[in-house]
Amino acid sequence: MIFCISFKHLSDTTQRINLIHFFIVAKPIKMHEKSLARPAIIMVVLVLLIICGWEIYLRNQGVRITYDDGPPLWADKRARVYTPADQATVFVGSSRIKFDLDIDTWEKGTGRKAIQLACVGSSPLPVLKDLAEDKNFKGRVVVDVIESIFFSPTPLNYERTEPNIRYFKSRTPAQQASFVLNHALESQFVFLDKESFSLDAELDKLPVQNRPGVKSLPSFPREFHDDVTFGRQSKMMPEFLVDTGMQGQVKNIWLLGMNAAKAAPKPKVDPVPGILGILQDVIGKIRARGGDVLFVRPPSSGMYLTVELARFPRAGFWDKMLEATQCRGIHYADDSATAHLTCLEWSHLTPADAVLYTKALIKTLPPSFGGTGQ
Repeated sequence: MIFCISFKHLSDTTQRINLIHFFIVAKPIKMHEKSLARPAIIMVVLVLLIICGWEIYLRNQGVRITYDDGPPLWADKRARVYTPADQATVFVGSSRIKFDLDIDTWEKGTGRKAIQLACVGSSPLPVLKDLAEDKNFKGRVVVDVIESIFFSPTPLNYERTEPNIRYFKSRTPAQQASFVLNHALESQFVFLDKESFSLDAELDKLPVQNRPGVKSLPSFPREFHDDVTFGRQSKMMPEFLVDTGMQGQVKNIWLLGMNAAKAAPKPKVDPVPGILGILQDVIGKIRARGGDVLFVRPPSSGMYLTVELARFPRAGFWDKMLEATQCRGIHYADDSATAHLTCLEWSHLTPADAVLYTKALIKTLPPSFGGTGQ
């Protein structure tokens, strides 16, 4: 009744509108905002508690800071290849050089930065092509050779490198700024390890029974590969070094790969001449600008080495590659300081042996590549 009388006696249209707005619009909004404030605060507190609890739990489980080895991190290192050749050396290849090159030892021993562009399970050819086509690159490249990957044309060997290259060429200022922010967070929180603790990673851990025609592939133990530095060096975790069960799990994965390669039909056309032709072309372009390329063959052992020697005899692959490219090559078996090194899971060195291998590599590489040899 009071509202009606008050409204009736208001002759000014603006006053009437304001009164209607107050009762119909303004007041409900304030009540709505007030009603959401407390739940919002509770939600924020709960999220923070869950995150803190998850972080504390993972740290108590021995999880350490690691970095997502995806396209943004690779692109960050790719952007550094324009450092003068006497101040940095670029490394490309597969997983062995990521494990076997100890970056801290390299940089202390040579005074040069190690720019790590190798990609796990990948051929270095796409990266070499990318560097060869980049007219601003004039540096030195050390190429890691794993024969089963290097001399194989299978598309699987390019699944990591090609997306990395595309990302580098198309990344935006916003993506670069996001990378800087993400690095700041990744360096402080272990739960941000996407490789191990994202939703997809957790779902992949669920045991799935094999079905007719469908087999789930075994996963590598996190302790084997998930310690990645900001410089993109991979390291085995201390837990892996003492756990023969996890070492055997990785060996079984290598055996599955070997058996699959053995059962696969032989290519109708020998891929080696084509790969050597690509190498000659890209190395020629790099050398024409004042750069150079050198090949290294890191250690392997056990059954893996036995299969490699049988399928890829040195004379028919390693020696032929060096002859065709007129490049220098450093084979671990030729150096007494590295010939005795063995791999826990047949294919990669432990962190301690990576230091030994890097020191030996520095003594063997010529000064133009950052080494102290001739």
